Amino acid sequence: MRSAALILLMVVLWAVGLMAFASRVDGSTPPADPPVADGVVALTGASDARLTAAFKLLEDGRARRMLISGVNPQASRADIRGVAKATRRYYDCCVDLGFQARNTVGNARETARWARRHGYSSLIVVTSDFHMPRAMLELKGAMPEASFIAYPIRSNDPDAHRWWKTGEGARRMITEYDKYLAILFRHTVLSLGAHAHQTAAPASSTRATSPAADDAQGAKS
Repeated sequence: MRSAALILLMVVLWAVGLMAFASRVDGSTPPADPPVADGVVALTGASDARLTAAFKLLEDGRARRMLISGVNPQASRADIRGVAKATRRYYDCCVDLGFQARNTVGNARETARWARRHGYSSLIVVTSDFHMPRAMLELKGAMPEASFIAYPIRSNDPDAHRWWKTGEGARRMITEYDKYLAILFRHTVLSLGAHAHQTAAPASSTRATSPAADDAQGAKS
């Protein structure tokens, strides 16, 4: 009986969390004009709107340089320029392409390497509304010293505002929510492990020096 009640409680908490997550995604667009940052990063995906929006931020002076992370290795710079509807003046001087990332973890690592190479500490992140919460978690985990400004792009297929009305919308929202929870759990465990290690280190150091201190005290006696 207790097991059934516990399972029911977990299901209810998961459902409440899903509703909160969906509301957060739906309310994230349209994004406000972001403050000026060092760089802007576009995470590639099914929609080309991410690249177009990120490049417009660059043209508007919101960032000094732009990274497109997760580019298909078979795509050329000319291909990406056409997709982004980019003017050659800004594209040739200030846009870098990242070909290594294959998933969100890869996006975060690729972005962190690029930002550190340029000495950037503030980044505008452009990706879809569904993807943004998970992307921000991974980016903060890969580069905790930086500040990230979310600039989500509204998804039309599926629509985050009516996600429950279609099978694809429900699948996408639930999948993103479950992945978000998994990443949140992983980061929490890693954080607790790091904290435990830092706490144990001073105690270990104290034990290592205690015999020497005792010998010194004995010599004085």
